[in-house]
Amino acid sequence: MMIVGPAAFVDEARIWHRLEQLAEFGATPGGGVNRQALSEQDARARLQLAAWAKDLGLSTRSDPAGNIFLVLEGSDPDALPILTGSHIDSQPTGGRFDGAYGVVAGLEAVQAVLEAGQQPRHTIEVVAWMNEEGSRFAPGMMGSAAFAGARGLNDILAVQDDKGISVKTALGSMPGFPEYPLRRSIFAYLEAHIEQGPILEREGLTVGIVTGIQGKHTYRVTVEGEEAHAGTALEAERKDALFAAIDLVQELRHALHDPEDRVRFTIGAFTVRPNAPSVVPSSVVFSIDLRHPEQEVLVACGAKIEELCQERPGPCRIVLEELSRAASLSFPQAMQDRISAAADALGIPSMRLASSAGHDARYLHQIAETGMIFVPCRDGVSHREDEWASPAALADGAKVLADVLYGLALGHPA
Repeated sequence: MMIVGPAAFVDEARIWHRLEQLAEFGATPGGGVNRQALSEQDARARLQLAAWAKDLGLSTRSDPAGNIFLVLEGSDPDALPILTGSHIDSQPTGGRFDGAYGVVAGLEAVQAVLEAGQQPRHTIEVVAWMNEEGSRFAPGMMGSAAFAGARGLNDILAVQDDKGISVKTALGSMPGFPEYPLRRSIFAYLEAHIEQGPILEREGLTVGIVTGIQGKHTYRVTVEGEEAHAGTALEAERKDALFAAIDLVQELRHALHDPEDRVRFTIGAFTVRPNAPSVVPSSVVFSIDLRHPEQEVLVACGAKIEELCQERPGPCRIVLEELSRAASLSFPQAMQDRISAAADALGIPSMRLASSAGHDARYLHQIAETGMIFVPCRDGVSHREDEWASPAALADGAKVLADVLYGLALGHPA
């Protein structure tokens, strides 16, 4: 099939080379990346983005939340800008593609638009959001949340890492660029990303049209019992917090079992006190991470957790605390259809699927028409040093992104 338009100028080797260059900043012995937010390695990666932007004749800007923007000016100063990008920070033992691909794909799409020979009507900005991962400063997605007005800037600036360094202090060590105001109106946002799951690879497809992002509830459960001597306390009189916690976990797992395998129920942290071999445990604290792409189902599952924790028989007391709640969301149908049409026009088979992971697009969705494009990653592996995606799949995603971005920036209807 003859490819026309900016997609014809997408260069697979150039995408791969830029990803390899970014991976040098924070490279780990295992082949991954440790480039946590606002670190020295993050600063070096930001300078690399600015250097690429300069080579293409783009300007580089930043905002008070530490987001950076590579800007291709449009012909109409009154037209709202279109943003595309992701993040360049990583987990401590992260991969080379998570986030970085979305920024590199955005830059590649802009370069392809330039090489296609037309100045877009809308300004196009490639954005790298500050601290998506939340591995150094918690929680994640700080930059996009501040940009969208979902979190206050002062609250974000006051957050400290485990060494007592605040976001405000760490931002002071980042490269300086001309500054945008924090809050701006935008026309649309597009984010390309590795899937971080196995579905596209299993289906033999290189492009996924993201229908939305599954919602997430997090909880802390405390089981309160009573310490006792392991040798002398009678079984019938014990208030064993560990056994009570195990019983509760088993009931929760059974109650939340989903034959369609769409419920995500995870207990990732489990603390026993006093954690001594000869003492009956007096308390157990564990986490619950609950996710589902459909809001009604997510709420129903949350209600089931509350019910089981409130109606517990036995000698131990159960305390359930809800720590956070993020609703499931759906991206606009028109944006999904635009991405689907671009993939079809390019002869790239695709499918629609929900995102099981969180992304900056969650916050951009609150202020602008938003869409996401997935490409497969090997075995669905992410947040690991062996995270990998094929050059061909990365290029296919960038081609679809370039085509959609081009149409939006010229003001073409869906």
